[in-house]
Amino acid sequence: MIVDPGAISAVRFAHLMNSVIVPRPIAFVTTVNAGGRVNAAPFSWFCGLATGPPLLGISISPRDGGPKDTLRNVRETREFVVNVVTEAMAAQIVKASGDWPDDVDELALVGLTAVPSGLVRPPRVAESPVNLECRLDREIALGESCFVVGEILRAHVRDEVLTEGRVDVTKLKPLARLGGERYTGLGQVLGLPRPKVERPPGSG
Repeated sequence: MIVDPGAISAVRFAHLMNSVIVPRPIAFVTTVNAGGRVNAAPFSWFCGLATGPPLLGISISPRDGGPKDTLRNVRETREFVVNVVTEAMAAQIVKASGDWPDDVDELALVGLTAVPSGLVRPPRVAESPVNLECRLDREIALGESCFVVGEILRAHVRDEVLTEGRVDVTKLKPLARLGGERYTGLGQVLGLPRPKVERPPGSG
């Protein structure tokens, strides 16, 4: 089968992309608006971008022709928190992804707990073992979507997911997004060390 993006609807091609660009980590993003109302929503077009300074990125598509609450809040306050999603949180995260009205507190709706952050106004999610407090670095228009770049100001990491001072993915048990309504855990974890290659001095 050959599929040309211009020959089918954007929605159908998005379904193809969602099914082949997998697995995708899920950023459960908490924000507040200028009045302090909390919003929480999951995004799976999410990645790390740089380490100096530490930057991450989230692609946010429009909803009903306008910005989603998350993007609107980030633009108002320039702050957000990325909460790592675990397998144990799966049902709650899926429920929070619904098109709920603006006045609905998604955290209360799905039974998750808001706790204060240290450096930003949006709360962290207590049930998430890793929370990344972020400040908006920039936003980049990508077609109809907006790519939000955030600088990580502080990371909260629960001791129970650490092994020798590093996050252990087998303890973290992150949830990943697949195509359609499918999700997955880690499955088999492979340990494959990189080859050690001796490079002559001055080779760059």
